Amino acid sequence: MRREFLKYLLEMPFLWLGIAILAGLIFIGDTITDLEIAFAVLYVSVILISVYSGRTGAIAFVGVACGVLTVVSYFLTRHGASQAGLVNSTLSLLAIGATTYLAIRIERLDARARLAQSELARMSRLMIVGELGTSIAHEVSQPITAIAANGNAALRWLSATPADQDEARRAIERIVMDAGRAGDVIGRVRGLVARSAPSRDRIDLIEAITDVLELVRSEIRKSQILLRTELASDLPLVTGDRVQVQQVILNLIMNAIEALTEVDAEARELLVSAAADESKITVSVRDSGIGVPLATLDTIFDAFHTTKPNGMGMGLAISRSIIEAHGGTVYAAPNFPHGTVFGFTLPLDAKVRG
Repeated sequence: MRREFLKYLLEMPFLWLGIAILAGLIFIGDTITDLEIAFAVLYVSVILISVYSGRTGAIAFVGVACGVLTVVSYFLTRHGASQAGLVNSTLSLLAIGATTYLAIRIERLDARARLAQSELARMSRLMIVGELGTSIAHEVSQPITAIAANGNAALRWLSATPADQDEARRAIERIVMDAGRAGDVIGRVRGLVARSAPSRDRIDLIEAITDVLELVRSEIRKSQILLRTELASDLPLVTGDRVQVQQVILNLIMNAIEALTEVDAEARELLVSAAADESKITVSVRDSGIGVPLATLDTIFDAFHTTKPNGMGMGLAISRSIIEAHGGTVYAAPNFPHGTVFGFTLPLDAKVRG
């Protein structure tokens, strides 16, 4: 438990510094006031603040520490009736214990809810990857075909008389390069569908968007869509879960591709952009597709709301929950003269809950 607490202390230094200062002030106030004053009950506020750590072990540690400080303060206090002080200290310890117990129970329930949400989000990713199956297979088959061709070429160069080692070496180098390409595709898919708890990593959104676009590039080509990107080169990093953010980007792009298939090929345009201002980063996906009725824009991110004949209405709802867990917001608006723009914002100091 000590090791875990030290880890939490390093992760959230300002939170624990505030808790330590507040607990110290309450301890001093409890010690210098009369025993008839139940000053120690204010430790309840310290326990409630510790809930922001999101760790049951940390909450329990703070609760025990507050109880110990209450007992120590009782023995150090020299003013007032000891019997009244004993009653007040007992009541304070009961309040501290009850608050700690309830805070831990609530945090455990929240953790279960976050786990259920994570599983639901993972199922959504699996559905999206299933829809991309043909595109992913095409992306993998290209380097595999190239590996086979270069392998045969290398064998021919080596079996020639005399053997051309330089050409064989170049063919083998191409094999290594194509193997890396296939491995990158598989790695992106594996990372997207992996079962893992939400992480708190530093995310390069440009890299995250580029990886998603590589995953759907064959789908974009097959649908004859003109893809354009406007990605600011100086985007700052944000803190959050890379896989979850990529899921949101992938979901928005796949929705845009589906909308574009309903219009003529020469009118299919997709613009993915990312920019930052002083307080937030904005990522948007604009399409020139059939558009979303204005009457449904306010409810399109609600659960089970869908404009697709066979849709479940969960993709955008999950996307909203992911972005809100990162401290951001999602939005949808008309893309004049045709289509829709979907996007999200993330604060520059985004922290993912979980």
